[in-house]
Amino acid sequence: MKTSSSETIATLSTLRDYIRWAASRFTQAGVCFGHGTVTALDEAAALVLHTVYQPYNLAETYLDAVLTMPERQAVIDIVNRRIDERVPAAYLTHEAIFAGLSFYVDERVLVPRSPIAELIEQRFSPWVNEDQVSWILDLCTGSACIAIACAKAFPEAFVDAVDLSPAALEVAEINVARHHLYDSVTLYQSDLFKELTDTQYDIIVSNPPYVNLSEWEQLPPEFHAEPDMGFKGGVSGLDIVIRILADADLYLTRRGILIVEVGSSAQALQDMFPDVPFYWLDFDRGGDGVFLLTAEQVLFYHNLFLANIASIAPPLPELN
Repeated sequence: MKTSSSETIATLSTLRDYIRWAASRFTQAGVCFGHGTVTALDEAAALVLHTVYQPYNLAETYLDAVLTMPERQAVIDIVNRRIDERVPAAYLTHEAIFAGLSFYVDERVLVPRSPIAELIEQRFSPWVNEDQVSWILDLCTGSACIAIACAKAFPEAFVDAVDLSPAALEVAEINVARHHLYDSVTLYQSDLFKELTDTQYDIIVSNPPYVNLSEWEQLPPEFHAEPDMGFKGGVSGLDIVIRILADADLYLTRRGILIVEVGSSAQALQDMFPDVPFYWLDFDRGGDGVFLLTAEQVLFYHNLFLANIASIAPPLPELN
């Protein structure tokens, strides 16, 4: 049963109280998680702590701190919005944490949550020699979280970040400025490789749209609050992934690697190319559906990938 704000304010006082209360409200309301948190308690802690300007790793002793009356009302308001509007919490706070870094986000981009963050933190070890990484390409960059995390992990490298959406690139620009990376991260509005130069990259990494239309229609409201352009990968979910596979050979250095997240479409991809030795990466913090191919493998199977281009939807329209 939903209690009034005055009753909640009168009976709850500490950070711990409001985190527990918010978690109960979320569970009762049946909200969906998956945008950086996986449980009601984690979501409640993230939302409450952000609202009172405290870090996510706040020491437990401070959970018994008493909130002021305005703080209590602010927490109640944002918890109610999370339930009533059914949008990811990051759209309410305009912040998402990825690879330990803070990013501005809003409804123009997907909320950062890829397991690729773990790879970046490990500097893609053991797949590359980090001292020999000079150029990195992030396809379908969205908020630029992957590009920026790569630039932080490889401070001597140049990072190109590509997205087709002008609105997404506006958010990416905000984040490049926030992290003071104008000298190392370059943004491109492009349909994948189309507007790029002939640069070859030591690492090409992508979290492209990979959800098939049937799956997309069944996603909870929180996911439909995000731009559908970031999800829809055609009838099979693999339209954009196939195009990346077909063209990547021209843009990889001889010892380069291609890493692509395909999530729930992993089995469909493996079934489409049963002879391709996709290396499916494991993650200590959870997540799956991310494959790695070497430049040699991408080149070897190029004709196979190219042959499947005809099976996907017509190409996207020309950029204005």
